[in-house]
Amino acid sequence: MARDEVAGNFANFDPFRVPSPCYVIDIAKLEDNLRILSDVSAKADARVLLALKAFSCFALAEMIGGFLHGTAASGLWEARLGRTRFQGAVHTFAPGLKQDHLAELQTLSDHLIFNTIGQWKRFKPSLRMNDDCAFGLRINPRHSEAENPLYDPCAAWSRLGSPIPQLEGEDLEGLTGFHIHALCDQGFEPFDRLLGATEEKASGLLERINWLNLGGGQMITAQGFDRAALIGRLRDLRRRTELDLYLEPGTAVALNAGALVTEVLDTFWNDGHVAVMDCSATCHMPDVIEAPYTPALLGTETLDRAEDMDPRDEHVVRVGGPTCLAGDVIGTYRFDKAPKTGDRRLFLDQAYYTMVKTTTFNGTPLPSIALWDPRTDDVRVIKQFGYEDFEGRLS
Repeated sequence: MARDEVAGNFANFDPFRVPSPCYVIDIAKLEDNLRILSDVSAKADARVLLALKAFSCFALAEMIGGFLHGTAASGLWEARLGRTRFQGAVHTFAPGLKQDHLAELQTLSDHLIFNTIGQWKRFKPSLRMNDDCAFGLRINPRHSEAENPLYDPCAAWSRLGSPIPQLEGEDLEGLTGFHIHALCDQGFEPFDRLLGATEEKASGLLERINWLNLGGGQMITAQGFDRAALIGRLRDLRRRTELDLYLEPGTAVALNAGALVTEVLDTFWNDGHVAVMDCSATCHMPDVIEAPYTPALLGTETLDRAEDMDPRDEHVVRVGGPTCLAGDVIGTYRFDKAPKTGDRRLFLDQAYYTMVKTTTFNGTPLPSIALWDPRTDDVRVIKQFGYEDFEGRLS
């Protein structure tokens, strides 16, 4: 992805207009993404849900509700958030469900999706079968497309979904739909292959349901994604099967719509130039360590190869967070201008899988949250956290 594409409107944002650290959401870019998803939905005759596990900024629920059909929740609390803060339908799936959560989950959810056929059989007697909530089952097509095993639900010994062969001959009465999800920020071609494998392996099963949830992981709003092919594929599937179709993107909703403002706390030399920021990989951008990846930093070039990291160059700097974790390293960058204490910087594309994953490890403060509309240049800080938020998680 090109440097200018990632920076977007943030190339013109003044980081001193908000506290540091602070997540800043670009409302205009978010709306652009939502319009694209709404257009795909209309042309493909498929419903699109926001995956709350990736982005759950309910201050923007009204905007999101104007374009999408609802939310996809990963458990009781997200289902409650979807029902109370957002608009539209709530579809809930979790690999592990508790008996004492079922009644509320059924009340909150339009679709409640079970992980295995055994789970469905165990909980079925406790469910209100004539309620407005429809029940579904996650199926595992055992077709891997995710490159990183950490994000591959179809890997061996996976705990996600019932392998399709296990469902042959099973009594599926009461289940009206299936859910599949095996992509991670990928283009149309992996989606097409996944769907093809699912149709081939589950051909007899698809005749027994009314709806199919195709999960998320499709980078629908990214430049270069073949949206015309996606629309055509979904329309064809809908025509042949007459199934109601659902997509539940997360990353695609908030792609390039957020930045994390941070301040340089210290710079020094230790076999190379080092900068310590007031934001943390482990606390505020955990996918930097878990994925792993190096986030783009405005005004710098990301350096991934050791041969490009000349420690004698004052513009080549290893950047890390303020925690005691030795691995709290965000990345190595070549700065346009060597950083100094007090500088403010912006890490780009930080709207999804950031705010939903933050921790206060080491007593590290949580970043504030701000909304910015580049069309009017209006900035509004909507949330600031204090010591009480840290203490309140402990006892």
